[in-house]
Amino acid sequence: MAEFGERNGREAEEHDGTQSKDVLEPVCGAGDPTVIVPRGLRCSNPERRKKLVLHVDLNNTILVSDSVIAQGTVAALEHFLSTVTWGRMSKGKWEWLSDSPSLHPPCDGAVSYHSHFGRTAGFSSNVGRRFRGILEEHLNLLRWPEGTKGDKELSVKGEGGHLYHWILPSFFQLLTDLVQEAQEFAIVFRSFGNDLPRVLSAVSRALTEGAHPLFPDLPQLKLSVNMTTGKIRCSRKGMVLSRAEEHLSSRDGERGLYQYFSSAKGLGGFQDHFDWWSSNGSSIRGGKPLWVDPFDQHVQHIFIDDNIRQDDEHTIIQPKVFLEPGGADTRTACTSELYDITLVQTDLLKAISQQNYFTQRVHICLENYERNLQQGAG
Repeated sequence: MAEFGERNGREAEEHDGTQSKDVLEPVCGAGDPTVIVPRGLRCSNPERRKKLVLHVDLNNTILVSDSVIAQGTVAALEHFLSTVTWGRMSKGKWEWLSDSPSLHPPCDGAVSYHSHFGRTAGFSSNVGRRFRGILEEHLNLLRWPEGTKGDKELSVKGEGGHLYHWILPSFFQLLTDLVQEAQEFAIVFRSFGNDLPRVLSAVSRALTEGAHPLFPDLPQLKLSVNMTTGKIRCSRKGMVLSRAEEHLSSRDGERGLYQYFSSAKGLGGFQDHFDWWSSNGSSIRGGKPLWVDPFDQHVQHIFIDDNIRQDDEHTIIQPKVFLEPGGADTRTACTSELYDITLVQTDLLKAISQQNYFTQRVHICLENYERNLQQGAG
């Protein structure tokens, strides 16, 4: 049962990454006929649903910016485009193989522009100009509501002087949907950067003061925010978590770290260890740790991050899967084993253009997780 096995669960999208084929129906017990979930996820017994702990990256997941390398809105979106557009070298020249961005290569032999050439300033104005329209379309979708005064925390001025959403509206929609579905959950922000204090402050204001112009009713959700940021530091000796007076170490057993995150309430955040990831070649070996217990009948953990890849030499999460019920031993699972089950690779373009994007991704993970557990039990 500890082996999730081959991933044969429901996929949210084909490899072109452009269309969602979810069949949607009203959610039961939500009390709001506009709330929809994929077919097959309606709850016949809400009391049996697991608590969700959602570990959520910041940069290029819910923020279109990157404080680690001081990227603004336009530059961050251009960089993301270069990671999801595909081609190959042919006779010494770059040849595009698709005009549509996608998380996965459109064919064998395709590589992303970024993976071959690295960071390219002004990508859509030069070699990637065929994608300029996509950039402009999504920048327009990111624009702060016209006629609404900018907010010092929730909006940001981009390179061209335009005001943009700093936190994607689809994130606030996720919070709204989970509460409306009577889903018990906690949000744990996990970032390498230094944006956590500002994010926690901005989210707190939106949740307590109704400061977001698109979501003025967020205070009705009654969600709390822990404003104290924590740290996770890694070394060959293990992993250490600290926040205020709280200190836990994997040397005292990884089960304790799993239980700590499983007991999370409301929203909070931890800064992960970028230098450790970098020193491990930006591979799974130095990734942000995520403890997963497939035997736990009460809690499910999901990590959402744009840098999740099915290539373990170039991915950002280290999944630590417990081997037996209540046990202390874990194994590092490969990313492909848990992809769309407990690991979600953010499609930033969809997170911008589809307000229910994160909600749908969570629902897909729930369905795939249960299917895999049932197959393992069988």
